[in-house]
Amino acid sequence: MWNDIELLLNDDTGQLPVGLGHECGTALYQVDTLLQITSSEKVPPIKAVLFSRDGSIVVVDRSVALLDSTGLSLLMHIQFDTNVDVVGMCQDKQFLVVGERSGSLHLIHIPSKQTLLTKILSTGFINNSFSSPFVVIPSSPTHKLQGQIKTSFIATGEHHSLGCQDFVISNSVNKIHLIIGVSTKNVIITNILSTWDIYSLTLIWDWPLLHIEEFLLTTESDSSEKKMILTSLLMRSLMVFALPTMQQLYCLEVSLISSLVQSGIWTFPLILRPSEDPVSIVVMRSLTEALPENRLSRLLHKHKFTEAENFATQFGLDVELVYKVKANTILEKLASASLGSYCQEALLDLGNEAKENLQKIQDSQFVVNYCINAPWPLYETTREMLNYAKVRVRGLFVLRAQARLTTFYEAFGLEKFSGIAWTEFLNNEDMFKIIVFQLEKGNLACAQYLWLRHQADFESSFDEKMLKDLFNAIHFPAPLKELCVWLKNFVIPFSRRVVPDGQKILAKWLEQAARNLELTDKANWPENGLQVAEIFFTSKNQGELGVTAFGKWTPLIQRLKKLVNDLQELRNLYRKYNCRLAFCDFEKENATTIVFRMLDKILAPELVPSILEKFIKPYLYEHNLQKDELLLQYVKDLLERCRTRSISVFETAWEAKAVAVIGCISDTDLKFDAVLQIMHGAVVPWSAAVEQLVKQHLEMNHVKVKLLQESYRLMEMKKLLRAYGIRDTNLLKDRRVLRVYEYILKQDTPTCLEDALKIVEAYMLPTGEVYFLRVMDLIDKERGEESLALLKSLPLAKAEEVAERLTLGGRLVLQNKADDPEEVPKLFTPQSVDTSYSGKGEVWIFPVRANRLPIKQYECGESLKMFETLATLQEYFIFLSDKEYRNPSLISALLEDHISSYEHVRSATRSRNVQAVNCNSEGGRAKTPPTESRLYRLALLLQVSKHELGEKLALRALDDGKCRAFQGKLLFAVCQRLCHMLGADVPMITPDGMDLPAVIHELAGQAATLCSPDLVLDCLELCKYASLAKEIHGQCQMDSYEFTAEATSGGDKDPYEEWTNDDFFKEDGIVLDPRTSLPVVYELISAVLPICEDKLYPLESQSLAHRTFMEGLNFLLPVGSPFSAAVQNLLECSQFQLALQLTVWGCGSCLQHSILTTLDLALREKVTCSIAMKERSSSVIRTSVLNLLHKVFNSRVIDQNLALGYCTILPKEEMFNKLWEIINNSWQNYRKVLAVALVGAELADRYGEAEEMRKFQEMVIDAEWGIQLGKFGISFETVFRQPPIRKKELIRVLVQNPEVDTGLILSYCSTFMLDSDAALQLCIETLLLQNSNTNDVEDDSAESSERQPHSTLLARALQIIPLLNSTKDLVMSLSGILYKLDPYDYETLEIVLKVIQSADEKNTSIQLSQALSLLKHLKSYTRISAPVDQEHQYVLEQMIPLSPAAHTRLPFHLLFFRTSHSFWNIISAELSEETFPTLLLISKLMKVSLDTFHMSAVRHVFEKKLKPKIFEMRSSGSTSIVNKETIKTVQALQSFLLSIVNPEWAVAMAHKIAQEFPIGPDHVQALKFCLYLAEKWLKSTTAEVMETACQIVVKLLQKLQNTYLSATENVLITNNLNSGEHLKFMGKPANLIVLLYEHHSIDQRFQNPAGRNYPDIHVAAKEIAEINNLDMNKICDKLLAKWLCPSTPPPGVSHHFGSRPMDYSSRMLYAITTADTSPFGDTQLTFAHRTRAFRCLLYLADTNTVESLFKKPFEKVKYILKCCIYLAELEILNIPYTYESFHKSPKEGMIKGLWKNHSHEPRAVRLVTELSLEYKVYDPQLWNGLLQKLLGFNLLDLPAFALGCLLVIPHSEKREQQIQGLLSTCKKETVLQQLDEHMDTGELVAFASQISSLVLDSIIKEKLYEQFWKTKYYPLLKQHLINTHRIKELVDYFAKNNCLDDATALIKEYQEKCGNPVLADVSASDLLKVKQTISAPQAVFSPFSLKTHPASCKNTF
Repeated sequence: MWNDIELLLNDDTGQLPVGLGHECGTALYQVDTLLQITSSEKVPPIKAVLFSRDGSIVVVDRSVALLDSTGLSLLMHIQFDTNVDVVGMCQDKQFLVVGERSGSLHLIHIPSKQTLLTKILSTGFINNSFSSPFVVIPSSPTHKLQGQIKTSFIATGEHHSLGCQDFVISNSVNKIHLIIGVSTKNVIITNILSTWDIYSLTLIWDWPLLHIEEFLLTTESDSSEKKMILTSLLMRSLMVFALPTMQQLYCLEVSLISSLVQSGIWTFPLILRPSEDPVSIVVMRSLTEALPENRLSRLLHKHKFTEAENFATQFGLDVELVYKVKANTILEKLASASLGSYCQEALLDLGNEAKENLQKIQDSQFVVNYCINAPWPLYETTREMLNYAKVRVRGLFVLRAQARLTTFYEAFGLEKFSGIAWTEFLNNEDMFKIIVFQLEKGNLACAQYLWLRHQADFESSFDEKMLKDLFNAIHFPAPLKELCVWLKNFVIPFSRRVVPDGQKILAKWLEQAARNLELTDKANWPENGLQVAEIFFTSKNQGELGVTAFGKWTPLIQRLKKLVNDLQELRNLYRKYNCRLAFCDFEKENATTIVFRMLDKILAPELVPSILEKFIKPYLYEHNLQKDELLLQYVKDLLERCRTRSISVFETAWEAKAVAVIGCISDTDLKFDAVLQIMHGAVVPWSAAVEQLVKQHLEMNHVKVKLLQESYRLMEMKKLLRAYGIRDTNLLKDRRVLRVYEYILKQDTPTCLEDALKIVEAYMLPTGEVYFLRVMDLIDKERGEESLALLKSLPLAKAEEVAERLTLGGRLVLQNKADDPEEVPKLFTPQSVDTSYSGKGEVWIFPVRANRLPIKQYECGESLKMFETLATLQEYFIFLSDKEYRNPSLISALLEDHISSYEHVRSATRSRNVQAVNCNSEGGRAKTPPTESRLYRLALLLQVSKHELGEKLALRALDDGKCRAFQGKLLFAVCQRLCHMLGADVPMITPDGMDLPAVIHELAGQAATLCSPDLVLDCLELCKYASLAKEIHGQCQMDSYEFTAEATSGGDKDPYEEWTNDDFFKEDGIVLDPRTSLPVVYELISAVLPICEDKLYPLESQSLAHRTFMEGLNFLLPVGSPFSAAVQNLLECSQFQLALQLTVWGCGSCLQHSILTTLDLALREKVTCSIAMKERSSSVIRTSVLNLLHKVFNSRVIDQNLALGYCTILPKEEMFNKLWEIINNSWQNYRKVLAVALVGAELADRYGEAEEMRKFQEMVIDAEWGIQLGKFGISFETVFRQPPIRKKELIRVLVQNPEVDTGLILSYCSTFMLDSDAALQLCIETLLLQNSNTNDVEDDSAESSERQPHSTLLARALQIIPLLNSTKDLVMSLSGILYKLDPYDYETLEIVLKVIQSADEKNTSIQLSQALSLLKHLKSYTRISAPVDQEHQYVLEQMIPLSPAAHTRLPFHLLFFRTSHSFWNIISAELSEETFPTLLLISKLMKVSLDTFHMSAVRHVFEKKLKPKIFEMRSSGSTSIVNKETIKTVQALQSFLLSIVNPEWAVAMAHKIAQEFPIGPDHVQALKFCLYLAEKWLKSTTAEVMETACQIVVKLLQKLQNTYLSATENVLITNNLNSGEHLKFMGKPANLIVLLYEHHSIDQRFQNPAGRNYPDIHVAAKEIAEINNLDMNKICDKLLAKWLCPSTPPPGVSHHFGSRPMDYSSRMLYAITTADTSPFGDTQLTFAHRTRAFRCLLYLADTNTVESLFKKPFEKVKYILKCCIYLAELEILNIPYTYESFHKSPKEGMIKGLWKNHSHEPRAVRLVTELSLEYKVYDPQLWNGLLQKLLGFNLLDLPAFALGCLLVIPHSEKREQQIQGLLSTCKKETVLQQLDEHMDTGELVAFASQISSLVLDSIIKEKLYEQFWKTKYYPLLKQHLINTHRIKELVDYFAKNNCLDDATALIKEYQEKCGNPVLADVSASDLLKVKQTISAPQAVFSPFSLKTHPASCKNTF
């Protein structure tokens, strides 16, 4: 399958499979391959290939290829099923028609490659060809063609037998195209070529012998000559003939199968195809006639240079062209060789071939260009070819190439050399781009070298953009040192000179580069950043005329300057103060905040003091910072930072650091401020460290302690709030604090009330609100008992306030009751009323009773009753307000409503409808059915008595007609029956919970109420015994283990009964057994009230007491047995009160019955029974009374009336004895004793026993005092029942008790007839000494009581004094006590003195007012020193301990009573500037010498405050102690000295202090103050002492004059100018100032303006002038005259104008530049003077100022300066030039004239050189002479630079020769020194190592070891020897000179470098053995080959 088509245009290689044979002929033709079709598989032989007429369609078998009209591209390639016979295109080549051999016809649209039609026209084969159809193709759009195409078939066989050999396409109109099969156009018979006349068809010529296959006629385009091209298959050739002669011009051997096609593009298209053997390729070629030149070109193209050379010779063409093409071909090979495709030998062969070929070329220019531009792959080849080019043509471009080659070699090295790299480098005209590229790659050394050699190449085009590109290409990390040197010495000066406006770019880049180094090279930071930043200021100045190019610094430069300063400071922080800060952080800081960061860096708080002392303090001194104030500020800053960030509660590290910092603060005030800051900012709860810090300062005596206490209180509040989850402290502001304590109370914690009170008290708010809220909260929670207990615990006034608020609150609640009772707040529930409001009432009543305010008491009681009543009414679902409760009509209507409900319930009960009534209660709410008891209770609550209610009920019953006359009788009968049943123990079933005895008693009462008059006595008797049975039942144990409840103070109890019977006795006894106690009681009731079945007559009674005698019946007999049993049971259970009651009532009934029957006949029998009962009853009564007395007197509340009643029952003697017995046994129970004594006294009074009454009254008095004193905790035991004289013993105890007032003491004395004055005096003494230390010691064994404030004690004592009859004894006693008191107990001393003063005794020996004033001063003073020895001695004398207060207080006694002996010893130690005012007042008060006081103050203050600062100043290097911290102390000392009256003392003290100061400003100021005092003394002295004073003043003046020298020295020291040279001139201050302005730092400042620590010359000079009273202006003028207009030119430029105003300085300098004579004198100004002034002016003044002075542009001014410089040089050479003549003269002629006349003068030679460079005079002859003169005058004495230049000589032989020649003439040490000084600066940095190696090799070669052994270059020489393994010669030298140690050290060092360290035990002599076993060189270089170490014999050299 022919499926691969390839276009091969112009391919004339001739290497295709279809081989072309030999060619011949006189013409030249060119054969080009156009098309190649190949098959992917073997195919049978091809007999034919179809082509279209124009050759655009090629058909091979079934493959059809369609080409475009040019044949340059393939349009379509289609494979068909069978071979294709016919192809063609139609309709402007839009359609392709293809006919297959199978009879299929295809119509294909070419642009879309779409098959429009496929039809099978014939299925048969006719002659193996396609039978032509007739096809009609309409000219319609493509999408409509398929339906409009018409075809018809015409069989060609019907017309001829040749088949379809060709086709024709013709048009019919515009619509139809026809394809018709026809025969060929030309007639060819049997392959014989003939020629015919076209008009006459006459045969002209034929060639019967030539077998022709195909032929074509053609005409050359440039001529009319016709030619014929034909092919002969038999001859296998293609031939070209000229017509008409048929001369053969060209013949080419071809394949057997070939075909010709005429094409419009190709002149002679030729198709050649293979034949016989199966092949897979078909080729289409073109045949074109060619010229010899073309053929030569093609040969050259084929690199057939030998054939081309022969061809050129044959045709007479240019043979040199062949050589040049060959040279270019070699050039191509060289280019490919640069890519590494050739070996070294091949490269050499190429080079040799190129050289041989170039020698044949006569064109020298071509040869030179070739040598220069060829990419020679080897450096040596390149250098050799450039040398060859230089021989052929001597031109600058060859020299340029050689220079470039040298540059490449030195910049990149041999390893980077290649042909491509070299040609690129050579042809690159933009050297700057190469430099930038190398910098971007990080090849700094290469870039530096390129810059140095080719700086001039781009200088003229260098601009700001290039400068930016240069700096942007520099990347770090780079060799920083080399980079800085290069930038400093070359790039920056170059940019300043060439691009002055690029300074901002440079400054910006340097700034950024310096900053970036912090990240890229952190190890060397910040030194590396500083090194980069400061090169801007330290770089060489290549500006014009040597004037600085800085001009007026721009903001960017100012920023860079600041950066340099910052980095210098940062470097100090890093290295000096060990503080590492990021630079971005450092820039944000100042000196203060840097200290903060230094403190931040301290991780452990315990390290703060040491680091502060070691690093931070020096920093503070250096920056004049105050330590204490700064530490305080740091604490504030630390707190602020902690506030602005979220921190954990447990994060307390900052607190520990803050505490540590506070510990380093010296100033107490500032320390307290810091503590306050900590307290405000610390997290609550505080850490232990903060807590300890605060407590420590709270214990101090300082004015700011109160602030600490307030802050501490706030912290407590915060802490308290945090316990309740409150963190917002803003809630404690304004009214929000109310919400806080309300919230706390709502939490109901055990401490909520206490915490709420703390908050309220802290903010000084009333506490009543808190108590009120707490009580209300407890009431809401139904905890009435707690609320009552709380109220009772309050003070009376507070309880009253809370009770009032509760009452008011209750009233408001009741007024705002809801309509629905369910919504009523349960504030007044019964429980709350029972427990709370009753309590409130009680609390209300307590203060009322105490204050005895009946009105208030009554109001409280009424309120209490009202609330209790209202609360109880709520049980009845009655909700009333207080106003409604006071409305009678409303109350009456409410009662009537409940009465109606009660009657309705009763009637419903009878009708069994109780349940319905209960369920249908009001509001659907179940209520308890109204009962009679509830109705009565409700009536009481509604202020209706029982009687009124009964009346109402009775009236309503009468109105209703429901009264039952027999009801009372019935009730009586029921009760009587029940009692008999209970007495007979008849079983009964009672309802659960029913109290049957109570019911019986109630029924009996009702019966008594309702019964008839006949039954009244029996009912009353029944009620009496029923009540007794009820009481006995109340003492019985219940079956359900419940006891009957006691009556409460509710609505059913009468308030009167409650309040008046509270103290009634209630007996406690054994619980009775109801099964044994109740039956006998009811049996007794049955006996006294028997049931009578008989009819009773009116007024007849059934009871025993009222029953009449009946014959034969003894009604007493049934009574005896149950009576005795009941009494006996009660006595056994200690129920004596019930037994007594039962006995009395039983005996009474019997007695009454007996009395009624005494008239009966049977009296004897009754009397006998009564007597027996009486005896029994008397015994019971006596026993019961005695036991009841014991119980009454032992009860909690003693009922004295009851006891008195019991006492009257028994005989008086017995009772008196019993009472005394009780008293004797009562011990110290004064309450019981008092009760018994009162009863006894009353009993004695009734019996008229006076003596007994007196005894009992005395006992009453003792008992009352025992009770009263017991309330104060005073025991009355020791004097109880003792005589009055013994009562005096208790007075001391009374007066010591703080709660005992004077009235009680006087009453006590009065009661027991004691001396009141003695008691009161003792009371006063006790009060005054109660808190004293001596009293504590004396009463150490006694019980200690709580101390009272001294003010309270004093007030009590002063109240007692008026009660004394005489104060004399009191004053005497107190005066004695005063001396024995603790001298530090100011409070006790003060109250004793005030009491003595109040006693108003005139004869006291103590100055009371003075003593009190002294105490006042001492109390306001806090001691600062320890107690002195005299104080210890005093306390030993007084035998009292030294009080702890001795460390904070001064001893009063020693100051007041022993002033002369002890005052100064104590006061002197206390003197300071803070204590001075108080101590001065004390001194004045005690009338001591104030001069002595001031002298002591000066001495002690100086010793304590300033002297340590002086020592500290000396150690820290500071010059003055006067700062913000010490200025107050200095001023205080001056004021002290000025206060001394004695001037001599003042002067002496001032002078003594001045001597303590070191030389410096402080010393000067101190001496000046001495002088002031001396002059003051001199003015105030009298004539007698004038002479002495004058002498002293003169001496002081002399000392002061000497001090001026010290002051001058101090100025020098302060400014770091105290060199020996300067100190010599201290006596000549004017000369010293002149010398200062010649200080070397001035030049350093201008070399590096960004430097630091330069001394301020102006300030120092000004201070020295002021000290020595010099006129600084005169000195300035002198200096200006010396520097600006000298007789000999001084070096440098004057920089003195900085001390003058700019306007003045600039105008003076301008005057000098333009004047003829000096403004400082008559000196004639030269151009040298003017130039110097000119330079100063341009340096100092800005551009605008200069232009305004000269009225010229700045550039013009600089040109004038340049001219002045040259004129000054010409003036020195005595060559007269003016500015005008110099400006107008031709410069080249002037230079040559100057050279001609002054070439013998070195100065003139240098001037000619500078002028030539300035004005670009480059005459070779002139420069040749200049260079010789410069060398001759030693003006270029830098052999190191010369060596560097020689290294770049291209010729190696000449280079080596020149180098050796220079080394032989120069001094080696000088070269090495120049390498140190200059080679690192960048000029020849690339050659430094090479030059060093050359010099060292020369030293070794010449064996100059001795010359360099002892120099600093020996280590360099030694290292070079070791590195080059050549130490033998040096070792020989050492051995020869007996320097064995040096030789040994060298050998060891070499061995260690080689990795074979020498053993330590090998001696030096062994190492240097030379001739024992090995040769000398081997011995030297193989120290391990010695016999002692055979195993190590190895030569490492």
